[in-house]
Amino acid sequence: MKENAGPLIVLGILLLFPWVITDQYYQHLMILVLMWVAIGSGWNLIAGYTGQVSFGDAAFFGTGAYAAGLLAFKLGISAWWGLALGGLMAVVIAFPFGWICFRLRGAYFALATLALNEVMRHIATIWESLTGGMVGILLMQTFVSKIPYYYVALVIAVIAVVTVQLVMQSRWGYYFVSIREDQDTAESIGIDTHYYKMISLCLAAYLTGLAGSLYMNYMSFIDPHIVFSLHDISIMAILVGIVGGVGTVYGPAVGAFVMVTVSELFRTGGFGLVDSVTKAIPYPAVMLAAKYIKEAHVFTFGVLVILVILFLPNGIVGDWPKLRRGLLFWRRQKA
Repeated sequence: MKENAGPLIVLGILLLFPWVITDQYYQHLMILVLMWVAIGSGWNLIAGYTGQVSFGDAAFFGTGAYAAGLLAFKLGISAWWGLALGGLMAVVIAFPFGWICFRLRGAYFALATLALNEVMRHIATIWESLTGGMVGILLMQTFVSKIPYYYVALVIAVIAVVTVQLVMQSRWGYYFVSIREDQDTAESIGIDTHYYKMISLCLAAYLTGLAGSLYMNYMSFIDPHIVFSLHDISIMAILVGIVGGVGTVYGPAVGAFVMVTVSELFRTGGFGLVDSVTKAIPYPAVMLAAKYIKEAHVFTFGVLVILVILFLPNGIVGDWPKLRRGLLFWRRQKA
């Protein structure tokens, strides 16, 4: 029970969050965080626990987003039904891909997932009669308030975390970890590694596609470059996993919060602090520095990942005992 006390307290805080923090901007950020919890959990399942490094999250995310968008755009059915369909459509894409490409290992499989992203992006761009091409799909938002979107995102995030936890406590979880540690040894003791890698990939694709469907309903606009973006989706998912903790249940949740906060911190110039400085000191050099600061989030992501790899190789959650000891030592030294 003590092990679950922390997550339950966090869940309670999250349930109360939109009623305590009524500013829609901060509610929007939390919706993004919760969406990335689902995406990061999916990537963590296939890469962190099963050891199959994937760059294919954008393909599954975009498939889920387009599944929801096309329901409304082509069939006149509410895009909210895409929450049921988006994950399944992502699995439809993942299944044949995994069946063929899981014969590859290591970097070759990673390159295959990279190619899948590009294939899906080009299909969405070229097939204009279905997807609208670069014009994209634009829908009317269902709700003016962000609170309904927040709670849908929270439910999806909880489903993602609980799914990973239950799977990793089951027999499947042991098979996933055995494949990650030594695939040849796993095969030698009778584990069908191809079959269990397929299960891991389909679960990961479902969670990512579910997040994509939420994105379509929440943002109400998608195009191929947004939802099939290598940098904004696939690389971000990897960063969420690495920073939070690869191979940990709650790592993606922590990583999602850190990465969204860092990204927004630079995009907004320290939540408006940089703009205040430029107004107070309107010199060309200061304004140029402010411009570079706002565009430095990619550079900061790289620095953050390097620091995590050097000092917290298992991520914030994986190396939490070491991080806590360091913080306690620093407090004693300061006192």
